[in-house]
Amino acid sequence: MPQSDQAEKNSGQSTVHARETEKSSSPCGISDHGEDFPVVGIGSSAGGLEALQEFFANASENSGMAYIVVSHLSKDHPNLMAELLQKRTKCPVSDAEDGRAVEPDHVYVAPPGKDMGLFRGAIQLFEPSSGDFSHPIDFFFKSLAQDRGKKAAVAVLSGAGTDGTQGLKHIKEKDGLVVAQSQETASYDGMPRAALETGLVDMVLAPADMPGELLRYFKHKGAAKGEKRLASLELSDWLNKIFAVLRTRTGHDFSFYKRNTIIRRIDRRMVLNQIKNHETYIRFLRETPEEIDTLFRELLIGVTAFFRDPEAFDALKTLVLLEELKKAPQDSTFRVWTPGCATGEEAYSLAMVIQECIDQVSKRINVQLFGTDIDNRAIEKAREGFFPANAVADIGQERLTRFFFKDGEGYRVRKTIRDCIVFSMQDVLRDPPFSHLNLLCCRNLMIYLNTEAQRKLTPLFHYTLNPGGALMLGTSESIGGFTNLFKTVSGNWKIYRRLEVPESLRRQIVFPSGKAMGAQERTAAPEAIAAPGFNIGRVLEKLVSEQYAPTSILVDKDGSIVHILGRTGKYLEQASGPFTRRILDLARPGLRIELAAAMRKAVSSGTPASRKNIRVRTNGGTQTVHCHVNPLKSPKELAGHLLVVFQDVEARRSAPESEETSDAAPSDSQDTRLEELENELRYTRETHQSTIEELESTNEELQSANEELQSTNEELQSANEELVSSKEELQSLNEELQTVNAELQGKVDELSSAHDDFRNLLNNTSIATIFVDNRLRIKRYTDEATKIINLIGTDVGRPFKHVVTNLAYDKINEDLELVIKTLIPREAEVATTDGEWHNMRIVPYRTIDNRIDGAVMTFTGIGDQKKAQADLQFVNAEMDLLLRNVFNMDFNPMALLDRYGKVVTANVAFYQWMKIPEHADATVFERGLLKTTGFKEKLEAALKKEDSTVPVDFAVEGKEGGEPFLIRGRIIRQTPDIAYRVILKIDREKGEPQA
Repeated sequence: MPQSDQAEKNSGQSTVHARETEKSSSPCGISDHGEDFPVVGIGSSAGGLEALQEFFANASENSGMAYIVVSHLSKDHPNLMAELLQKRTKCPVSDAEDGRAVEPDHVYVAPPGKDMGLFRGAIQLFEPSSGDFSHPIDFFFKSLAQDRGKKAAVAVLSGAGTDGTQGLKHIKEKDGLVVAQSQETASYDGMPRAALETGLVDMVLAPADMPGELLRYFKHKGAAKGEKRLASLELSDWLNKIFAVLRTRTGHDFSFYKRNTIIRRIDRRMVLNQIKNHETYIRFLRETPEEIDTLFRELLIGVTAFFRDPEAFDALKTLVLLEELKKAPQDSTFRVWTPGCATGEEAYSLAMVIQECIDQVSKRINVQLFGTDIDNRAIEKAREGFFPANAVADIGQERLTRFFFKDGEGYRVRKTIRDCIVFSMQDVLRDPPFSHLNLLCCRNLMIYLNTEAQRKLTPLFHYTLNPGGALMLGTSESIGGFTNLFKTVSGNWKIYRRLEVPESLRRQIVFPSGKAMGAQERTAAPEAIAAPGFNIGRVLEKLVSEQYAPTSILVDKDGSIVHILGRTGKYLEQASGPFTRRILDLARPGLRIELAAAMRKAVSSGTPASRKNIRVRTNGGTQTVHCHVNPLKSPKELAGHLLVVFQDVEARRSAPESEETSDAAPSDSQDTRLEELENELRYTRETHQSTIEELESTNEELQSANEELQSTNEELQSANEELVSSKEELQSLNEELQTVNAELQGKVDELSSAHDDFRNLLNNTSIATIFVDNRLRIKRYTDEATKIINLIGTDVGRPFKHVVTNLAYDKINEDLELVIKTLIPREAEVATTDGEWHNMRIVPYRTIDNRIDGAVMTFTGIGDQKKAQADLQFVNAEMDLLLRNVFNMDFNPMALLDRYGKVVTANVAFYQWMKIPEHADATVFERGLLKTTGFKEKLEAALKKEDSTVPVDFAVEGKEGGEPFLIRGRIIRQTPDIAYRVILKIDREKGEPQA
């Protein structure tokens, strides 16, 4: 059959099989139709083969899941992974091929030296990117998360390094499952430990337990789908209960977050804990505080990275930052806020870009960047400024070199960038925002919030920005219907610029209030203004007499009465209830509103304010008064107080009633009433206007107070950050001190051990040793030295010449000085007063840096040598005496010759016979009778006879004056070489040679 027909037939069979499987599920309950089956990515490195073998030895052959293995292998490494794994599992194992579709119940092994991804269920192979960083596991995990979403699971097995930790964030963002090998079962725990430190791992298991847990998870998750519709009917009840439990434990309200995201992640936790209904999970939450913390972190999964969407940062740099920094004054502060900063990568990215822009504009501009988040663990990590190598892989070598430095297996942010960022905990929905910002970068936070929260935050962001400030959102976010607040700068990258709007719109902003603040108590007592020796009454009387004479009251800026001059019963009245000193609380009806308006105007304008023709209700009638409020500026003791003066207005007298005027009375009464109503209307309008002005003033004051509180909050946060930083520095310093102390203790122990070894060595050598410095003061000595020099422990530091010695030698001090001066060692044989001989050696004391620091004097006992030398001299003398006397009695010449024929020793007869002077330094082989008899030839012939150490005898005959003589010789060898001695005896009468 042609290959095309066979392929078409196989394709048709696959299609039929796919259709059949769509109607059924796998034996284990996991649907495997289309692309809906789970895919498990497995990352490993050093020591990973053993873990992989354990994993697949326990993997079911019909689990309905596909497995993809990614390991760190060189392209030159032989790829035997598939062959080795096939021996441990019944699932088909094969090398991954480019473009091949992934099938369930199959195992695919990534080829060495390749990066592998997944696109629409098909394997995609890539050449690794150039550079120093290669993280194929991170690359594949990210691709798997994007392709499979919640159907993705990853397992981090044994390996060194941190590869895979960045990919875990993408898996968690898509609601995938993360499993890590337990550290005690891993041959190399680097990768599992790094994964655990991210806080994103759902389960920590041994490799053999992973397949069963993965199967249970996806099976339970598939069964939970059918229950969601039933649970949605009572969604608000159980979800609000979970919100309440979370808020009680963490203090954060998640009711503003998108419910679909919240429910999806709650369902994940239920599946992982094998809980089927929400009521049981709520009870489990209340009984397990650790699960609340885990759920809290689950809801706060923040996928962040350095320069995420690099094009967005380029657009921000080109369209906003360079323009704003060019306009910024010299030594100004550029303020930036990044809410929801997670572990700080985006905040550091912004700081790096801003610093590059500042370098381009060549200005001194301070950068103050605030990074906030509600996750305290993320903030702590951001404050550390330490990131693994795979986290900084996409930064670029230039930025990496400039803004980071190598620290162990990762990289740490340099101080120039770290010091300009303040990280703090803050809930953007609850806590007051930062203000006076040049840039607000809130990316990928609002997509997790519901519409109500977004409508609340957008006007708030507008308020926090300076005029013309920029707002940057995530690519999936927008400003919604608030187009009147912002102007679009870049629609692709969601960059906006603040527009100016009427003040009335700004007052509609709902400011987060945070925790309830108690009202501030007034602590300043009215009497506190009175300085010692200051008479308030006299000064007040003088002031009133100069301006007015009626009833006057002095009040402070809060309206509390300080002093009264005159009678006030017509104007003030103490009401029932607690006693009060506030003048507005005491004012009679009709006076309170006008008095309050006058006081407000006087305080705001700083000039006197008056209210005239005020109708004040008194006991049984009304009284018309004028009210004057004068802000005092002098004397300085009364500055800031208000002087309130009441002036009565006399009533107009009425004409006597008569018949002539009685007809006009109704008309006059109507006119009076009309005038009163007009006055009342006018006063009402003025009061209304004053109230409006007061309200606006109060709003401005509240806004000002809010800004001051925000500024104070920023300062406190900054101070807190500095304290935290100082604490970290102190902890670091303490750790360094502990390390130095441990090293120092180790050095001390080593020094003590070396000192003991040195002392024992010197004592065991039986060599008397004395150390002196350049001034000939004793530094240390050995025990053996006390037998020669009278030394005790207190002599250390004393001059050597002050110490009494047992030597019959008085030039030691001169020898020491000469050695230190000339640096030439000196030796001498010295004797003690007891007759013991020592070899004295003096050498310079050199330090490790080749500096002379005194001298070392040693005494080595030579008594045995002296005795042997004396014995040898005695033996030599005895031999000489023997040769000279004993043999002389025989009148036979005798001599001992060396190999060259020189006389070692001989008697007088030999010298006379050879006719040479006694002790002559001459060779006798070539002299006299020894020459004529051929003695040398006879000797050489005898030497050739035998090559051993046995003595060899020979004889030479000759005649002296006609008389025969016989030279008897014996050769005595000293060593196996040719060295020897010759003993000669001359017999004047001829005889047979004898030994």
